[in-house]
Amino acid sequence: MVKLTMIARVTDGLPLAEGLDDGRDLQDAEFYKQQVKALFKNLSRGQNEPSRMSVETGPYIFHYIIEGRVCYLTMCDRAYPKKLAFQYLEDLKNEFERVNGSQIETAARPYAFIKFDTFIQKTRKLYQDTRTQRNISKLNDELYEVHQIMTRNVQEVLGVGEKLDRVDKEPEDTAECLPIHKT
Repeated sequence: MVKLTMIARVTDGLPLAEGLDDGRDLQDAEFYKQQVKALFKNLSRGQNEPSRMSVETGPYIFHYIIEGRVCYLTMCDRAYPKKLAFQYLEDLKNEFERVNGSQIETAARPYAFIKFDTFIQKTRKLYQDTRTQRNISKLNDELYEVHQIMTRNVQEVLGVGEKLDRVDKEPEDTAECLPIHKT
């Protein structure tokens, strides 16, 4: 279950938007928000963090995507599928860039894009239940892709094995075909 969502500018750690909740379903909400802000500050120091990362924190996991100059972060229960967390962040990223992309660098105050909370809440509801048909389809699509890749890999390995068998047999076959000259 998605518990917290925040978007920040990477260059200075300035929070740009947050998925507001009433805090009833998240104990220690302020503690985790402080952790997120500390993470944003570390990212602003140019620590060359990967563009996609998951970080464990107590009973939760922070998942984040850095795209260009913006970090999109969510905190989920440990049992929440990583694939759905990153798909959720991708949906937020695409809409945030589309709506606010040209204004990101000029934002001067924290939560300058607080109106984006409406989209965050709407999207969050779509991702809350991992058993909905929509979310199961997303997970199944990924499983299908992994299956296709694994099938191709196995076929490639088998193909290499067949080629090696042929190469291994070729010298014997050619040796039998070559005429022997006696001088």
